[in-house]
Amino acid sequence: MLSVKQLRVSYDEVPALMNVSLEVHEGELVALVGSNGAGKSTFLRAVAGLMKLDEGEITFMGESLVGLPAFQVVRRGIALVPEGRRLFARMSVYENLLAGATIQKDPQAREKSLAEVYEMFPLLKERANQRAGTLSGGEQQMLAIGRALMSRPRLLMLDEPSLGLMPLLVDSILEILQRLNQERNMTILLVEQNVREALEIAHRGYVIQSGRIVMEGKGKELLASDLIRRAYLGI
Repeated sequence: MLSVKQLRVSYDEVPALMNVSLEVHEGELVALVGSNGAGKSTFLRAVAGLMKLDEGEITFMGESLVGLPAFQVVRRGIALVPEGRRLFARMSVYENLLAGATIQKDPQAREKSLAEVYEMFPLLKERANQRAGTLSGGEQQMLAIGRALMSRPRLLMLDEPSLGLMPLLVDSILEILQRLNQERNMTILLVEQNVREALEIAHRGYVIQSGRIVMEGKGKELLASDLIRRAYLGI
């Protein structure tokens, strides 16, 4: 589904990603894990059309995404839940959700998407008229995911969805992602600093350090590796 080959990205000529290659197959939940500053967010931004590439190829469903603006990437079926959620704080929950459906011109399709989001997140329906900025952190993350789902993506990418949440809420958000993957066959690319939690739910994972992929494999195999145990789990 998604194929990234030899990706190179820089900030003001300082390399951020160096020859990064990664694949996500349809129906998979893939985790990209690593420490803060390793290049995880830069990778997602590059795929989403928010970063200029130095080199490399990004293809989705067999078509190149290189050079496409972000709105065209969304139209091709990729949605990004950004780090920090980036909601419209003064707009209602309902208005935020509709903002995610701007590529859908058919009113019936928008209503169907909205009904599906409300089914997945009943709390959002209860809070439909409440300002997004007044929601709790966990509720805001649910809204950010719901907004992304409103575009009916084939690939859902999430950047640090557990950021700033209590451990109990982290478990809840990751459980929601598992449900989306298992019950709705949603293909997911998850970027996370919580290495153990991400790899426990992932089919496959990639470990990035200083802008380079240093390991890849099945989630449980990576959890058992010496590198992960020493560098990220403190074992």
